[in-house]
Amino acid sequence: MDKLTVVSGILFFVADVFAFASLVHPEWIVSDVNGNMRLGLTQHCQVIYGRPEICTFPRPSVEWLLTLILISLGIFCLTVTCVLQLISQWKRDVIKYARWIAFTAMTLFCLAAVIFPVGFAIEEIGGQPYKLPNQTQVGTSYVLFILAIFFTVISELFAGKVCLPMF
Repeated sequence: MDKLTVVSGILFFVADVFAFASLVHPEWIVSDVNGNMRLGLTQHCQVIYGRPEICTFPRPSVEWLLTLILISLGIFCLTVTCVLQLISQWKRDVIKYARWIAFTAMTLFCLAAVIFPVGFAIEEIGGQPYKLPNQTQVGTSYVLFILAIFFTVISELFAGKVCLPMF
């Protein structure tokens, strides 16, 4: 296995971990108005005036449900890519399939990044599509998701160098 394959495999794995971590934590949107509120794609948590934190699992909006599905499919694609990268150590021609599956993951992540802000209009946030209210900001989970996109793109560039024909 050459160095570029190893580097791209590690970066794909890091992107996979970041994307998974972004789904697990309910900190996509955070606000300090009326207590500490953290909104995730599937879970909403709130602390009101120092009381214990209350987490609920409300029905997500269509936009956030679609975002959740796209990210989940992207995580699956990245996991398959990592497995194919390992298999490529023994079967070199598998690497081209890993590259295309990773490209699919990158596309799914980018679609999710475009669709997610449409959900800012939900009642808990009170914003408009693509516009959060002043007292509300994106949280660490969203930052992890953006880092997952970044690492997927960089990994795809490394994997592209691996797949170039050698003269």
